[in-house]
Amino acid sequence: MHSMEQPERTAASTRPIPPRAAFYVLASVVVSFLAASSAPTPLYATYQAEWGFTPLTTTVIFGVYAVAVLSGLLVLGRLSDHVGRRPVLITAIAAQVATMIMFSSADGVDTLLSARIVQGLSTGAALGAVGAAMMDIDRPRGTVANAFAPGVGTATGALVSGLVVQYLPAPTHLIYLGLLVVFVSQAVALTQISETVSRRPGVLATLIPEIKLPRSTRSAMLSAAPVIFAVWALAGFYGSLGPALVRTLVGSASAVYGGLGLFTLAGIAALSILALRKAKATTVMYTGITALILGVALTLLSIRSGTPALFFVGTAVAGVGFGSGFQGGIRTVMPLTKAHESTGVLSLLFVVSYLGMGVPSVIAGLLVVRGGGLITTSEEYGVVVIALTILALGALLLSGRQRRSTAVTVAPGTQIADIHTPEEAQRMA
Repeated sequence: MHSMEQPERTAASTRPIPPRAAFYVLASVVVSFLAASSAPTPLYATYQAEWGFTPLTTTVIFGVYAVAVLSGLLVLGRLSDHVGRRPVLITAIAAQVATMIMFSSADGVDTLLSARIVQGLSTGAALGAVGAAMMDIDRPRGTVANAFAPGVGTATGALVSGLVVQYLPAPTHLIYLGLLVVFVSQAVALTQISETVSRRPGVLATLIPEIKLPRSTRSAMLSAAPVIFAVWALAGFYGSLGPALVRTLVGSASAVYGGLGLFTLAGIAALSILALRKAKATTVMYTGITALILGVALTLLSIRSGTPALFFVGTAVAGVGFGSGFQGGIRTVMPLTKAHESTGVLSLLFVVSYLGMGVPSVIAGLLVVRGGGLITTSEEYGVVVIALTILALGALLLSGRQRRSTAVTVAPGTQIADIHTPEEAQRMA
């Protein structure tokens, strides 16, 4: 009796995870990767006190991560279209496990830089693959999840790391070891997920960086890219110099405050994505632009007046701008792609994101050391973000005017420009 039942249990144990559960596993991978990327944020003050480096070094550590993510996106971003989603994701998680070990044993800036490089490369490889895999399972929900999950991960990593640093022992080790356990668990779960794409030839060709947009997405990318760059430039500031600015305004050295600014920005961003997920993409974009300008303006006012409460109010409003701008950008572009184009286009959107996150923050770090200090640089950074957002508004208005002038009416009240996918457009035409 026992020997007859055993094969049935074995077969059941190898049954793939159902698509709905697989979707949530994939979304959790995005959350954990972004949580791991923001986990060092509250620790920068600890590292700085222990190893004696300047704010410029902090932004360089942050910027190196962004450059590594860009490299991973450009070189490895399309790999999963050819070898499959699962192999890329499991390999990227293995690299994250190695990164957590490097962080937990770091004894100087060199180790931090090395860990951030490995972390960035693995994140760049994973983002396109996991985002495309979610869209393979459920395209509408996957589009929203690609905008929602990064905010959840960034907020969670910043806050949990701050709490661990403030209240638990071995702060420079414990948070990373906890993330290591999460990554191992996710790798095991991924082995039970069905592959969503078949293998295709041309693997080596995908390793050559290629900036290529399908014709159907070019106009949408023109209007989305400036917004995405601007919102991630703000996120880059909160992730690099934000902790020092918050502690200066509050007058406290608490590590919780070090992560609270980024948590507020990213957490409100995630909530705004859920709240506006059913609104039109253009409405979401305009909401994001308006909220970003208003939020940054309030934040600038708080810095000038030295008012911590107003700073967090401004950060929350800017968070609405961050979430709405990022979601609107993705929802403007991604529905226009075909299945085999999703990874490449999504990777390009993340390239724009990490350029915005990395380059301005490193420049800001240089200005803090060589220019007018933290407060002055923060004010200048805010002005630049507002200027970028106004430029983004101009690009969005211009793109909308061009789409209206070229749209083809196919039914009363319906235009090709309003149809979500190329296939739908062809069908309606």
